[in-house]
Amino acid sequence: MMTHTGTITAAILSDDQSIRKAVARDRPDLVVIDAPLSLPIGRATMEDRTGPHFRECDRELRKLGIRFFPLTLGPMRMLTIRGMGLRSALENDGFRVIEGYPGGSQDRLGIPRKGAGTSKLQRALLGRGLAGVLRRRSLSHDELDAVTIAWTGYQYLNGHGIVIGDPAEGLMLLPEYRVAADLSGVPPGRGHRNHR
Repeated sequence: MMTHTGTITAAILSDDQSIRKAVARDRPDLVVIDAPLSLPIGRATMEDRTGPHFRECDRELRKLGIRFFPLTLGPMRMLTIRGMGLRSALENDGFRVIEGYPGGSQDRLGIPRKGAGTSKLQRALLGRGLAGVLRRRSLSHDELDAVTIAWTGYQYLNGHGIVIGDPAEGLMLLPEYRVAADLSGVPPGRGHRNHR
């Protein structure tokens, strides 16, 4: 979680109900989830083996040279199903939700991914001027990924970021230092494609 002043808080929440309670308590302006939150257009369900494997946002990641695992691959399947369920629940609770991708954000920010070591990633995030729990203790790789996309969401709300993908299919938030599309008047779960 990131406050309006840029102060970071982090905690491990193991189930969706705990996440929903934390979001309801803290009332963020935007919830950024580290999981695929939609299926490709033309793919009816995760079990549909004939549908496409990539969404428009995935294809745009490839054009940007950002590595990722397709949502139809192995463990990504369960993560996608869980992510879509959590998105739906949070939207029903009245929150704006968008997909984030820590690895993509880290690549665009020029900082190491967690695979390079959590201490390197934490130092890089501290180098961005973030305060709070990052300065008090060593964070796990999952917490550092969460901090990365929370900061991406914070930057977006302050006018810096890009939203990639097809609004009819699913959007993804990435950092970029220019004015981004505005989600303020858009219903939860929808957004504008921001052309570069």
